[in-house]
Amino acid sequence: MELSELVDPSHSALVLIDMQNDFAEKGGAYDQLGVDLSAYPQLRRNLGGLLECARRAGLMVVHVQMTTLPGRRSDSAAQIRFNLRMHEGFRRGGPPLTYTVEGTWGHEFLAGFEPGEGEFVVTKWRSSAFWGTNLAQLLRSNRIETVVVTGLTTEGCVESTARDAMFNDLYVVIPEECVASDDLAQHEASMLLMRHRFDVVPAADVAKIWESSLGAKEAREFGGEEGEGG
Repeated sequence: MELSELVDPSHSALVLIDMQNDFAEKGGAYDQLGVDLSAYPQLRRNLGGLLECARRAGLMVVHVQMTTLPGRRSDSAAQIRFNLRMHEGFRRGGPPLTYTVEGTWGHEFLAGFEPGEGEFVVTKWRSSAFWGTNLAQLLRSNRIETVVVTGLTTEGCVESTARDAMFNDLYVVIPEECVASDDLAQHEASMLLMRHRFDVVPAADVAKIWESSLGAKEAREFGGEEGEGG
């Protein structure tokens, strides 16, 4: 199957993972912990462009929002241990990191990535956007066959979501400039793995297909109006 068939706007969805203040904005939880956010400004530029392209082409757009409840009421003991191990180097023996608490600024979407009219928001509580959410149902209901998975972090929530998408019998496309991590080594390791499992492609190739489909759609609509007028 050609890439143009895979990402056809009629059956594809752009999924944005965890584009939230606590993860990628100055003053957020990760920034306060000292995590390296230097990869994220470029990600935001790349993904912002792809998002606008998807909107013009009429794709289904899904914003996935990592969420925790105050007082860690949404975190199991296993999830807390996962948290401790993931941030061990930055915590320096401190308590588990608290982030994306429902109702806080850190939980909100980054500027420029707020959901548009008619776009979906999926609340998730674990790494995968499919685990314990309504994402699979939304995709099925809208006859989606391919998910274009973007956002952060590459080796964490992006890869987890990509795997679960495939387990839900969806084609998975990863625009390589539209995923990023605060750890370059883990990003590269994850990209190596995903290249052997999914369609990891230049974002420009996806955008070109979407722009071409938009041109074709406009031509058809113009032709229809022309025919009716004749």
